[in-house]
Amino acid sequence: MVILHVVAPAEFGGLERVVTMLAGGMRGLGHDVHVTAIVGGAGAERMFLAPLAAAGVRTRALQVPGRGYRTERAAIARLCRELRPDVVHTHGYRPDVVDAGVARRLGVPVVTTVHGFTAGGWKNRFYEWLQCRAFRRFDAVVAVSRPLVERLRGAGVPTSRLHEVRNAWSPGAPLLDRDAARRALGLPPGGFAIGWLGRLSHEKGPDVLVQALPHLHDLPLFASVVGDGVMRLSLQAQARELRLNGRMRWHGVVPDAARVLAAFDVCVLSSRTEGTPMALFEAMAAGVPVVATAVGGVPDVVSSREAVLIRPNDPAALAGAIRSVYQDPATARERARAAQARVERDFAVAPWLARYEAIYRLVAA
Repeated sequence: MVILHVVAPAEFGGLERVVTMLAGGMRGLGHDVHVTAIVGGAGAERMFLAPLAAAGVRTRALQVPGRGYRTERAAIARLCRELRPDVVHTHGYRPDVVDAGVARRLGVPVVTTVHGFTAGGWKNRFYEWLQCRAFRRFDAVVAVSRPLVERLRGAGVPTSRLHEVRNAWSPGAPLLDRDAARRALGLPPGGFAIGWLGRLSHEKGPDVLVQALPHLHDLPLFASVVGDGVMRLSLQAQARELRLNGRMRWHGVVPDAARVLAAFDVCVLSSRTEGTPMALFEAMAAGVPVVATAVGGVPDVVSSREAVLIRPNDPAALAGAIRSVYQDPATARERARAAQARVERDFAVAPWLARYEAIYRLVAA
């Protein structure tokens, strides 16, 4: 099949990782795969498209201004006429709302993967309302977790077009050992390190970690934040107000961040909402103890046997969970080993690719 993915990528994130795995995997199965990225800057283009091109996926960067929707739609239409794809697969708000209709009007089946919703202010909620209305006209809507399936069904997406396909995990670059990972991040060789990876935005809950640290003032530990986003400056200001400057390190975007996970004694996912987070898979695969909020698809990936699960938006509960890992490292390592076994057993790439391939064939038929 000829498969065209359309995505408006950030420099890093779970959505981008899923598209990379899916496009590369389908290319490996013999399909003719193309990825078009709607980009506004060179950073996302370089970090997202270059690895895909190296894997043999045909890539295009479509440079459009922030509201250049007419130009964007015309470019997608030209691309569909040129490639004559069997299916167009969109990812994220902008391609779902702006670009999918172009393919549909040309008679090309359209598929989307719903990676999650960010909620937040009225503007985000309005965008998500528009997105859910658009989903009703897709040939297939893939949700990465059970709660997302229920939300989409409630939003009017026909059940016959809904598919639950949880994300998969595929090994990336070789992992660094603890000492090498700490050197790569500029961390001291000793000391208990909390790792937090992700986009610095409200739905990911980085502020909950900042607020949890004062509850741990009696323990010799520090937190490393890997990632960037709109909340970075406000989080740093909050850390200064709480006098945490010596206990927090801000690393920004780290390429192949999963490689350095062994630097940490615990990985924290403090999200308020989630689909099925790729950072969780990566921490599990690295054998690092996990503390995570029980939101979205997280409880479908780990149970209390593999991680410490807590309620969201609760700094005291997060601090208590981190303290339990610090005080009982043997039990934490046992959970981490169970999590590592589970991600390798239950979230392999081959059956995941087969599910998507079957969906593509279904809509193309």
